[in-house]
Amino acid sequence: MTKSIPKLNPFMKIFMKTLVSLPAPANISTMWNFGSLLSVIMVLQLISGLLLAVVYSASMDSSFQLVSQMMETTDKGWVLRYTHANGASLLFIALYTHTGRGLYYGSFLYPHVWFIGVTILLLCMATAFMGYVLPINQMSYWGASVITSLFSEVPYIGPSLLQFIWGSSSVSAPTITRFFTFHFLLPFMMLALVVAHITFLHQTGSSNPLGLSSNNMKIMFNSYFSTKDLIGLFMVTLLFILLIFYYPLYLGDNENFIMANPSVTPQHIQPEWYFLFAYTILRSIPNKLGGVLALLLSVLILYTLPMTFVASMKSCSFYPVNKLMFWLLVFTILLLTWIGMKPVEEPYSAFGQILTFLYFSYFLINPMLAKMTDLVSL
Repeated sequence: MTKSIPKLNPFMKIFMKTLVSLPAPANISTMWNFGSLLSVIMVLQLISGLLLAVVYSASMDSSFQLVSQMMETTDKGWVLRYTHANGASLLFIALYTHTGRGLYYGSFLYPHVWFIGVTILLLCMATAFMGYVLPINQMSYWGASVITSLFSEVPYIGPSLLQFIWGSSSVSAPTITRFFTFHFLLPFMMLALVVAHITFLHQTGSSNPLGLSSNNMKIMFNSYFSTKDLIGLFMVTLLFILLIFYYPLYLGDNENFIMANPSVTPQHIQPEWYFLFAYTILRSIPNKLGGVLALLLSVLILYTLPMTFVASMKSCSFYPVNKLMFWLLVFTILLLTWIGMKPVEEPYSAFGQILTFLYFSYFLINPMLAKMTDLVSL
């Protein structure tokens, strides 16, 4: 007499289809680990952020002292703070690598997955910027003043919009309250988008290094890929622990230890390292409105990729010129990040303008090269 197989409840079915029995291409590489790694880092940021929110007060007068007091007087408070601060850097490293992999292997040819992913990237950048402002130190205060003042360039409603964001005539207590509110709420919106991102990904199937149809060469996610993900997570965890306990201030700025002073401007205002490439593009345009538009387009241009590239393109592996263009783009972004650390003077200003031109040229020239390559191959 055969035994009846117990039916799984709906939650277990979702778990099994997502992490156990999901068919995945057999030839995907380690670069596909960053998707699962991003989920783990986001959960880490949520937990550490919720714990920090318990002791935080949105105030121009007391926020800096409260953060400093929490780090210096509470047991392991500094570990919590540096976990959250360096976790943001780890999140962007994984996020940029994940996006770069999508560019190289043509993941943008899955439009719904790509559009949601770019939206998550934008929300991450907005959340990180507002969180950077909350400790109210010298660099974060002036960084908030510079970036929010860009809204004054919006035609017709610019000054009123800026006044609404500030809640006063400058960055003040109402501004910090608004930033804290959105910094708290946006991560939960991102979680919802992550669920949508994964849902669409499972409907269309994942891309692979060859970019070919993998219907006949798929294997179960567990235990082949879950083991690989766990090994990658273990290695990243070790590096993250090394960063927190031995080099917690390596990615920060000395101005972060100075309380905000509205009457003293820092000699060189710069954002966190993960925004430096966009900051260089902003300051490379002589016109303020043009700089704001270039800043927005530096990220929004990712939305255009599914519409500009040919659908027959598989991955840069089959397009040598496109492969060269991709690595030129990576080198350009690294140089833009480096120039963002430098003062606004020659030769950095001229060099930044050249690199800004090269950055946007990639998104204009690369699709045409792919189309030409397809025509020649025919």
